Amino acid sequence: MKGAEKKRDDIASAYSAQWFERLGRVWVSALKEHFEQVAGRRSNVLNWALPTDNVELATRLVNTPCFPEETLEARFSKLANIILARGQNLHHPRYVGHQVPASIPIAALFDAIGAATNQVMAIYEMGPWATAVERAMIDLLGAEIGYAPGSFSGICTSGGSLANLTALLTARNQLLSGSWTNGLACVSDSPALVVQNDVHYSVTRAAGVLGVGTNNIVRIPVDNCRKMDVQQLDNTLSSLRRKQRLVFAVVAGACATPIGAFDPLADIADVCQKHKVWLHVDAAHGGAALLSAQHRHLVAGLDRADSIVWDAHKMLFMPALCAFLFYREKSHRLAAFQQDASYLFDPLDPGLVEYDSGVQTLECTKRAAAFGLWGTWSLFGRQLFEDLINVTFARTQRFYEMLLDAEDFQPLHQPQCNIQVFRFVPPLMENWPIEQVGEFQLKLRRSVITSGEAYLVPITLDGVGALRMTLINPTTEELDLACILDILRAHANKMLD
Repeated sequence: MKGAEKKRDDIASAYSAQWFERLGRVWVSALKEHFEQVAGRRSNVLNWALPTDNVELATRLVNTPCFPEETLEARFSKLANIILARGQNLHHPRYVGHQVPASIPIAALFDAIGAATNQVMAIYEMGPWATAVERAMIDLLGAEIGYAPGSFSGICTSGGSLANLTALLTARNQLLSGSWTNGLACVSDSPALVVQNDVHYSVTRAAGVLGVGTNNIVRIPVDNCRKMDVQQLDNTLSSLRRKQRLVFAVVAGACATPIGAFDPLADIADVCQKHKVWLHVDAAHGGAALLSAQHRHLVAGLDRADSIVWDAHKMLFMPALCAFLFYREKSHRLAAFQQDASYLFDPLDPGLVEYDSGVQTLECTKRAAAFGLWGTWSLFGRQLFEDLINVTFARTQRFYEMLLDAEDFQPLHQPQCNIQVFRFVPPLMENWPIEQVGEFQLKLRRSVITSGEAYLVPITLDGVGALRMTLINPTTEELDLACILDILRAHANKMLD
């Protein structure tokens, strides 16, 4: 009986509103202290540990739940602080790594409401307010793109990769109407997917998932600024047409990941319209430029794309994952999938299908991903997001100027947004073979990140290694950027001694 009573006590504790409040106070206190330490630069950027060490600790903790002498508060505090002490600190001003932001902490409070109450989507009746919030944000962001109200459609989904896959599935089904049921057996040759040379790997991965095959990807060269060569695109589409090859989509970038280059979307749209080819734009990172009067020109022509991916968990500074997929033509919203699930979709109210997200996305159970964006926008309004974009873009331009002024650093391009690629090249290395210089950058970066002093990422451009910074923390100051250069110098000098 004692075992059964303990089980009942554990269930009661796990679902107790009182315990939720008490542990919630511990949670708030731990995160408050964490944010203060990180913002004050009193912690490491990356809390580096070997994977085996982290796995061992996580395994040991999960196999040793609360001891009798431990209170739930003490145990919860211990676990919460281990999570914070062992993770990556994206809110540290010297985090300038991947395109994952120092997310707005207040947004997480709205997301937490959805998580705590398990608001899910697929059909309207399971997530009525989540559906309303998502629809409101789709309408708002679609208007920023330039779509007329009621003419377009959209969906919020778990990440840009899934959004890219869904958009390209729609494009494939539009071109090959029997491909959903019969696969690509309906055509003699697999259709071609034409992409910008620096396209994100999720797009090339989608070609494999969709049965098109990566060998049927046709890459369009980029110019000196790593933008798609529009004339080459026109020539390639003409050549494929002469060969009677079907093209199910052209994929452009706004911006492409390597250096943040924005393709000339209006010119590309002209070519796609000429050849009657679906245009998809991966604007996962750069779509947010729409919200800045200063930078909106970077995405001129975006409204002419047939489909667009725009991630809120990048330059809208939301917690991951929150990505939006838009279709210029509303009728395309149901082209990706064909559902037959009577236990989900109510035949007595067929009009609700307009609000059932499950018919538009690969996900069935889908988290209420738009709560954070809706709540933050409702609190602060549009201006906050324009300010975030302008601040991070301007500070990246300043970093570029600092690189130009430094004798031992070499910027590899002028930034269009908040991404900068560069190399450390002191006089000692000027006569080194370029391959050796590139290899040194990768070793230098590894030394810096494991120290915890700063975090940036590696990249290979034209076969040569380099350092890459994404300034995606609005609290990063010019002094932090100067500190990062000094940290790189110090580690490099030790390596060169």
